[in-house]
Amino acid sequence: MIHAKWYFLVLLLIIVDQLTKLLVYGYLKPNESLEITSFLSFSHVHNYGAAFSFLANEDGWQQYFLVMVSSIASLAIAIWMAKTTKQQVFKLLALSLILSGAVGNLIDRAALGFVIDFIDFHYQTFYFPVFNVADMAISAGVVLLILTDLKNNKRSNNE
Repeated sequence: MIHAKWYFLVLLLIIVDQLTKLLVYGYLKPNESLEITSFLSFSHVHNYGAAFSFLANEDGWQQYFLVMVSSIASLAIAIWMAKTTKQQVFKLLALSLILSGAVGNLIDRAALGFVIDFIDFHYQTFYFPVFNVADMAISAGVVLLILTDLKNNKRSNNE
């Protein structure tokens, strides 16, 4: 398998994501928080929707819809990775991050009906939406993918 190390990274990140969620699930009750610093808490939150709780207040159909979308997206990203040349290291890293995050949250949705979020940044009265390791991987992967494509487009325009 040409990209075995990248798929191994995906697996490793999924394991880290699931272990951190398991720890939160085991040590904090739903809606319970543990203050780490004045700006960081671990808060056990169940997200029944997508990013920023989009669709969270629906009647339950969103669980099946989001499992389907996540499954299709994960398969598409895995195929995209397989078709990416091994010389495109940053693109492979970006896709690995996105895929691991998508699968990590997919596991939660399929098994639990919700995603466990727990990283809670706040300052005075400002609260950033609670997120998890999978969300961080997706966000970092998307940023890296955009930067990689911008760099490649700039290089193509200069040739």
